[in-house]
Amino acid sequence: MDKLGLQTDTLPSPTAERPLLGLTVLVIEDSRYACEAMRLLCLRSGARIRRADCMRAARRHLQVYRPSVVIADLGLPDGDGIDLIKELSRAQQRVDAILAISGDTHLAADAIAAGADGFIEKPLTSLAQFQQIVLSVLPPDRQPKGVRALVDETVEPDEIAYQDDMAHIADVLDESGDSVALDYVAQFLGGVARSASDTPLEKAALALAEKRALGQPAETERATIAGLVQNRLSQRIAI
Repeated sequence: MDKLGLQTDTLPSPTAERPLLGLTVLVIEDSRYACEAMRLLCLRSGARIRRADCMRAARRHLQVYRPSVVIADLGLPDGDGIDLIKELSRAQQRVDAILAISGDTHLAADAIAAGADGFIEKPLTSLAQFQQIVLSVLPPDRQPKGVRALVDETVEPDEIAYQDDMAHIADVLDESGDSVALDYVAQFLGGVARSASDTPLEKAALALAEKRALGQPAETERATIAGLVQNRLSQRIAI
């Protein structure tokens, strides 16, 4: 569904070629790069996409719209995605399907326990895999009829979206150096860098996360990340 009160019989029926036709997917994701991948996957599957980049924006959205599917990142800038999943699963008018998404696979059990119907491991770029995951948690009346051929296709987000994520983290590092901000930087960059196959940045994010987990000073790791981020931002002109 989209707007509250919209009847399912007014929605177009899914087809073998576009198995998510008629669905509206709310993606709650702070990474522009990860969200761009989701946009392409939804577009090629027939679904509409709406985006919220934090828990507050998601809650505002859900006051007006009731999507068919919610895909919630577990690491959000203003709270834990697990808490949002609990809210969604206990809502009086529950959406058809709630999916958690994260690069931290150890969080899958917590997401399911909170009420998620399934878990998506980042990065996800396979069209067939995306469609299979979403369809597996939808009710029978939202399933396409007949035989459906799996499309062996992957999506590649625009590099500009990655640049936007780098600019976002540069702002976070400039505006705040407290422990909560550093934890967010490590979590955010770890997932984004993994999705973009940026191994040096992923390793730097992991090093920061390890220092934070041990409760040790992490100024060296913070400076390393700041330098890598600025290096990637300097490439903006070439894109």
